[in-house]
Amino acid sequence: MSRTRSKRSSRRRDDEGLVAAYVVLTSAALASVLGLALDCGTVLNARQSAFVEAEQAARAGASALTATGLRSGGIEIASQIAVSAAEAYMVAAGHPGTAVVRGNQVIAQVSAFRIPTPLLRIVGIGSIAVSARAAAIALAG
Repeated sequence: MSRTRSKRSSRRRDDEGLVAAYVVLTSAALASVLGLALDCGTVLNARQSAFVEAEQAARAGASALTATGLRSGGIEIASQIAVSAAEAYMVAAGHPGTAVVRGNQVIAQVSAFRIPTPLLRIVGIGSIAVSARAAAIALAG
């Protein structure tokens, strides 16, 4: 009997640190996944916001390309007004960018900006670049 008890107690002493190591490793893995989810969610939100800004800027530029504007000022002047309107919208929204006019289409590009990733910084990813591009067509009507 004494031999059985001594074997059991020695096994318990050998396994004492195993549970603590398992808890530490599992907690670290869970924290990593949580950090990845939070930082990636922030980046996806920023990309969506940048795309909405690009869309709205393209629409602002396309609204300057009306049939009356094209007839009265010519295509070159209307294009300059459309580009100015789109770029002014992007600056006002907080992320400057560029715009071009191709025919009756205005293409707005929000310049790349960086989103900090505080939790992914642990694995070496301090920030992620975000940019967006959208187009709008001016319709006569």
